[in-house]
Amino acid sequence: MIPQEIIRQKRNGGVLSADEIQSFVAALATGELSEGQIGAFAMAVWFKGMSRDETVALTLAMARSGDMLTWLGIDRPIADKHSTGGVGDNVSLMLAPIAAACGLAVPMISGRGLGHTGGTLDKLESIPGYGITPDAARFRKVVKEVGCAIIGQTGSLAPADGTLYAVRDVTATVDSIPLITASILSKKLAAGLQTLVLDVKTGNGAFMADHEQAKLLAQSLVNVANGAGVKTSALITDMNQPLADAAGNVVEIWNCLDFLAGKKAGTRLEAVVLAFAAEMLVRSGVSASLNDGEAKARAALASGKAAEVFGRMVHMLGGPADLVEKPANYLVKAPVERPVLAGESGWLSACDARDVGMTVIDLGGGRRHPADKIDHRVGFSALLPLGTRVEKGDTIAIVGAADEAAAQKAAASIMASYRISGNEPSLPPVISGRI
Repeated sequence: MIPQEIIRQKRNGGVLSADEIQSFVAALATGELSEGQIGAFAMAVWFKGMSRDETVALTLAMARSGDMLTWLGIDRPIADKHSTGGVGDNVSLMLAPIAAACGLAVPMISGRGLGHTGGTLDKLESIPGYGITPDAARFRKVVKEVGCAIIGQTGSLAPADGTLYAVRDVTATVDSIPLITASILSKKLAAGLQTLVLDVKTGNGAFMADHEQAKLLAQSLVNVANGAGVKTSALITDMNQPLADAAGNVVEIWNCLDFLAGKKAGTRLEAVVLAFAAEMLVRSGVSASLNDGEAKARAALASGKAAEVFGRMVHMLGGPADLVEKPANYLVKAPVERPVLAGESGWLSACDARDVGMTVIDLGGGRRHPADKIDHRVGFSALLPLGTRVEKGDTIAIVGAADEAAAQKAAASIMASYRISGNEPSLPPVISGRI
């Protein structure tokens, strides 16, 4: 395999064979390629695209560049969910234990915050002792005994993806649908999944702000995952405002515990969580219909079984045994809490969700550089949803900050992120498509 010939062929719009792609990825994984060659390949794909078969081959090659997990001895369907990222999107925290309580095995390998979007691992590290990098034996034990485990990616899973992504990040080739598809799915295939559901976000707080582009990405992900042998579907969901009424790290753990206790009924968050639970159960053959799947998920919540599963998962991964019962003993609140007050009366009609995420980062709740340390305490809670009628002086959010100056700055930023109008807004549905 001569790397420059493969690059030239793709640069000229040619179609690469599975063997050519496998050879290139193998060289990528072993460090045989220069950064220039990796960047040139990524740019060629960005400009010329890839066919479905090429993208399947790239995904499989990257998945096989490291360890491939197997789940022999676990008699439950192996299922997972992935989100393309958003603000106040803590769906995974509730969905994994709900799905496990309904009979699935969910080995969920999650990530940290990326750009303005929050990361599931950062949220879980708000829990004292929670270990996001257990060894393989512990990971398997938790999945087998509890039904779910949410952990971080190890260096042995799809290592070629990590190398390629690092170069894409600095060569303006992140937003290539074939490369996004292969990056997301290679890690999921390496996790040994049988079924997968995808949450593809659209709106001003999503990486794919345009609905049609989000639809194209969802279609690519579904086609390639199914082509690689994993039963997959996708929902397109709205990210024109934070999904939960909290955005940050520890505040989203509080939000998760409230959800599992039945305190978030009727919210956009509940609609998304239950829709994905139903989708997972149908895809895995546990439910015959989406209605039946949603009913099972609601029953797991109402009975307290999902909350029990979450508590057991936390404890088996090193966290406190009584987090669900006594969260105030462990979840540290921000030193300063300040209400954000409506400057006028009217309807909350629009929100720049990306700005909300960036304000969390400004508070210290996210990273500007990979080595940055996160302040898990900070963020926003009690965020009112769009479509809410407010009077001047009403609280539309609560800022949690390290000090008063940071709280004041964040409150001003949130006020600038929301628009209040005299007319009740027409809002997009929280779930706008299914593929």
